[in-house]
Amino acid sequence: MDAKVRLYVDQPLGAGQAVAVGPEQATYLFAVMRLPVGAAVLLFNGRDGEWLARVVDAGKRRGALLCEAQTRALQLPPDLWLLFSPVRKERTHFIVEKAVELGVARLVPVTTRFTQGERWRQDKHLAHAIEAAEQCGATFVPEVGEVQPLERVLADWPADRALLWADEALSGQSSALTGGMVPGGAAAILVGPEGGFSDEEKARLRGLSFVRPISLGPRILRAETAAVAALVLWQAAAGDWR
Repeated sequence: MDAKVRLYVDQPLGAGQAVAVGPEQATYLFAVMRLPVGAAVLLFNGRDGEWLARVVDAGKRRGALLCEAQTRALQLPPDLWLLFSPVRKERTHFIVEKAVELGVARLVPVTTRFTQGERWRQDKHLAHAIEAAEQCGATFVPEVGEVQPLERVLADWPADRALLWADEALSGQSSALTGGMVPGGAAAILVGPEGGFSDEEKARLRGLSFVRPISLGPRILRAETAAVAALVLWQAAAGDWR
């Protein structure tokens, strides 16, 4: 396979399927990457797996690709959600990027009392998720939700989904997640904002039957580090890293 570019497209993919290329992607493919007619491109749309396509039209503002053969079937990540409080721009970008690379089904941004991050832009962070999927070889792009208050998310929580809460009060205790976890089962991870959770929020979380407080080791982690650490621990214990 001689494809040097991997691209997400929001169009159907299948044998013989033509895929139109708009101005932004045409600029990337034909001006930046300088792909000629006949060049190979890997395409995915989050639904139909990954496909090898060839450039059949390489214009300055538009173009077209033609699907030849499926290279990989759709590979869904585990049914894992990541709940996190937006932090500063670059760090939020880091959380989104690494969550896609590590494998989550849904990103759920929440506001808490001490949330200090910049305004959440769903379209911008969806673009970050797509870019991460293009780079890491994922065939699925996780859902990127609108930001919601944590209290509202907890009030509507599905009864069959365990919520693992990275509780700073447990710092130094064992961080094993295997006890009570069902491999392949519905789960979610909650990490807090830069200032931590308020006393009221902690009391609320401890009073919910579906919440399981966990430790992330002997040191206090930054919000973006905590997200990565918790995802790695869960994937190794109950996800698709087993």
